[in-house]
Amino acid sequence: MKLRVSAVQYHLHTISSFQEFEDQVTHYVKTAAEFKSDFVLFPEFITTQLMSIKGEGDETPTIQDLPQFTLAYHQIFSTLAKQHGMHIIGGTHVIEQEGKLYNVAHMFYPDGRIVGQPKLHITPTEVDEWNIHGGDGLQVFDTDKGRVAVLTCYDIEFPEIVRMAKAMGADVIFCPSCTDDSHGFHRVRYSCHARTIENQVYVVTTGTVGSLPTVDFMRMNYGQAAIITPNDVPFPQRGILIEGDINNDMIITGDLDLSLLYEVREAGSVTTWRDRRSDLYPDWEQLTNKDNLLRNG
Repeated sequence: MKLRVSAVQYHLHTISSFQEFEDQVTHYVKTAAEFKSDFVLFPEFITTQLMSIKGEGDETPTIQDLPQFTLAYHQIFSTLAKQHGMHIIGGTHVIEQEGKLYNVAHMFYPDGRIVGQPKLHITPTEVDEWNIHGGDGLQVFDTDKGRVAVLTCYDIEFPEIVRMAKAMGADVIFCPSCTDDSHGFHRVRYSCHARTIENQVYVVTTGTVGSLPTVDFMRMNYGQAAIITPNDVPFPQRGILIEGDINNDMIITGDLDLSLLYEVREAGSVTTWRDRRSDLYPDWEQLTNKDNLLRNG
């Protein structure tokens, strides 16, 4: 099975209307469609750009106002996914459920379905400044091109959750991110490389670039898209299939061959997934079974 993926280095800048946001999103999707991509990934927090739109009296929306754009956000990406016959991971968008804010990655299917994966691990800034809550469950998503998972930014820095995604059958991990400096960017990037080696999966990641001078905690962005592979003979030597230019407004595209993953899992230079030592450290299945036993008495 082969699939073509694109990842957008989304350029954040001040806009004056929702239409400008829609036009920018449409531009990137049409670019990916010209490359006949099966999937296109947008970064985390792209809809914070809507917080730069001035309202009456020069007031601008706050993080608490973002959920009011959810329906329009869904309509844009769902329409584009159906028009171009592709899967779109529309970055993340802040939604409200039962009075709580969640940072949710949304995937839009070509047939109109919409699925969501809340960010599970929440950074101190998200908690302290925006009062965002973490999700309470991991999902994997079946597509006609294979099984995938979406883990947002900070999530990729936790090996356990990616191990769970792989055990649930995911061969590709999409990682939308948003980091404001080189330190944050490299934490996410190096973690992506580690997860591909540990689990013998592909990771597709990207981040926001540009700036939103009027939006607190989004004033600066440092990002780069990349398609990252395990470090083994069938793949590029540095584990980088393709990467963008840091902090440039652009889109990258590459082809993923899932058969190469299956090959290295069985007969690679190393077989890290097969060789994990659950006799020395608990595997996620063991922990889940133990938890179920405790809950069921």
